[in-house]
Amino acid sequence: MAHEIVEIGVARQIGAYSDALKVSAGLRWLFTSSTPGLAATADLPEDVSGRAQLAWQHIVRLLREADMTVADIVKVTHYLTRAQDIPAYAQVPSRFLGEARPASMLLVIPQPVRPEFLVEIEVVAARG
Repeated sequence: MAHEIVEIGVARQIGAYSDALKVSAGLRWLFTSSTPGLAATADLPEDVSGRAQLAWQHIVRLLREADMTVADIVKVTHYLTRAQDIPAYAQVPSRFLGEARPASMLLVIPQPVRPEFLVEIEVVAARG
C-alpha cells in the first residue's frame, strides 16, 4: 500500500474514514475535478442516491483510467447542497469504497456552479 493510516481516534467516532493518511515519496498522484452525478447524455437521476451512485461510478472509472483503484484514494471531499440528503448520500460511498478508509470531508454548500447538481465528489489518489 502506498499510504499509511494515521489515527488519533476521532474519525472512528464519526464514520468509515481515517483521521489522516501519510503518503510515501515518489508516487503517482491523481486529482479529480469535482464530479457530479451527471450522465454522459446530460441526464440527471431523479434523487440524490442515484446521483451519488453515478458520481461514484465516474470516480471509479477515472481511477481505472489512471491504473488505480479505490484503495489508492487518500482524500475524498463530498459536496451536497441539502443537509437533508446526508443520510441517503452516506449509504452510497461505502458501497464503492469497501474496506478503503481515505481521509474524508463532507460539506453542505449553498449552491454549486450548476444549481441542479445536488452532489459532487472530488478525490485525491496516490499509487506507487
